[in-house]
Amino acid sequence: MKEKQETDAFENVKDQIGFCGIWCGSCVVGNGVLRELTKRYKELINAYDLKDWAPKDFDFGEFYKGLESIQSMSLCPGCLKGGGRDDCEIRACATEKGLEDCTLCKQFGRCKLELLEYMRSGARKAGLFVKNQDEDRREAVQRWMSELQAKWPCCILFTSDKP
Repeated sequence: MKEKQETDAFENVKDQIGFCGIWCGSCVVGNGVLRELTKRYKELINAYDLKDWAPKDFDFGEFYKGLESIQSMSLCPGCLKGGGRDDCEIRACATEKGLEDCTLCKQFGRCKLELLEYMRSGARKAGLFVKNQDEDRREAVQRWMSELQAKWPCCILFTSDKP
């Protein structure tokens, strides 16, 4: 069965689109995938005794420390629920204007352009989904969930231990 914590993490962010337009459900730090995969990776390495197969100069102790460090990272709840940077200019601007996200702003593409484009292009490069201007939020999330499931059908977000 999927870990309750990771299932809860995805449920917490799956319908959330940040003020910048990034879908939090596609972020491995918020949806629980990164934490779960590092845990499973360590289990797999131990199950196959890969220490015996690895090059002699590979430091498994340090590698395990890295995996444990990733596993101990806090799950991001998304900026709509208190995650992200406290001083995010995009969040402050959208909140001040009473907007759900920047794509709904009449000045979209002109206001805070450099920061917004940096965040959105970085998110796309990392494989996250980003809302376009005038795109319906619910329809976008449904489409993205389908795309994510098609792209990664075996992802822990979509699988279960049922035979």
